[in-house]
Amino acid sequence: MAGHEIPEPADRKQVADPMSDPQAVEETRHSCDPAFRHGVVVGFDGSTSSERALAYAIGMARRSGSGLIIVHVANRLPTTVWAGCEPPVFVDVPDHRTEVLGLELACADYLSEVPWVLVERGGDICHELEEVGREYSADAIVVGSTHGIVGRIFGSVAGRLARRAQRPVVVIP
Repeated sequence: MAGHEIPEPADRKQVADPMSDPQAVEETRHSCDPAFRHGVVVGFDGSTSSERALAYAIGMARRSGSGLIIVHVANRLPTTVWAGCEPPVFVDVPDHRTEVLGLELACADYLSEVPWVLVERGGDICHELEEVGREYSADAIVVGSTHGIVGRIFGSVAGRLARRAQRPVVVIP
C-alpha cells in the first residue's frame, strides 16, 4: 500500500479550466478571506492529538500576528470492497461533527487571542490540508501525530503530509 494515493472523487466540480484562462484560476484560488492569508493551518478533529496541535498552532499564530485556519476533514467511507486492481469508490457521509466542533471552538476562551476560521472539507486528509494551505498561502500546517495501529499500517497523516506538502509541516507529538 506504500505510495498508493486515494483517487479524487468523480463528482468533484472543477471551478475553472486551468488551460483556458489562468486569470480565472487565480481568482478562484484567492476567494478566501484575505485576513487569514499567510496564516497557520491546523488539522482538528477533537482528538487529544489534534487538541495539542491546536494549542501549538494558536501560539504560533499569536507570535506571528496571523490568523488561524482550523480545518476539519469530514469522513468518507468506501462503498465497495477492493476487487483485484479496482480502486474503491468513496461516498461522502453527512458529518455533523464539524458543527459540534465549531460550537465547542466558538465557546473556547483560548481562541479569543487570535482571529480564526473553521473550514470543513471532505476527502483525503492530507490532500485537503495541503489544498487549504495553498488557498490561504499558509506559512505552515500543524498536525498532531497518530498513535495507534492504523497509523502504523497505513501510514500516518503527518508522515504523508510531511512528504508531499509544499510548505512547512509541524507535527506535534
